[in-house]
Amino acid sequence: MRLQLDEQWIAKLSRLTETGMGYQHVEVHLRDGRCIRNVLALNAEVLEWSDQRPIRNDDIADILPAIERD
Repeated sequence: MRLQLDEQWIAKLSRLTETGMGYQHVEVHLRDGRCIRNVLALNAEVLEWSDQRPIRNDDIADILPAIERD
């Protein structure tokens, strides 16, 4: 799945550290309490994830750097 982010989320991702050149691994926290992990943010503008649950910009409560888990 892919989502073009609104300006608010682009601004937030632009302030976060990149994981690599032009991308970040993030967690997307949704307003309904769910969290989508292993999300790839490309150029701080587009989210890409493998889960088949579609989301909209309005569904997002926060986007945070991914936490490494063992």
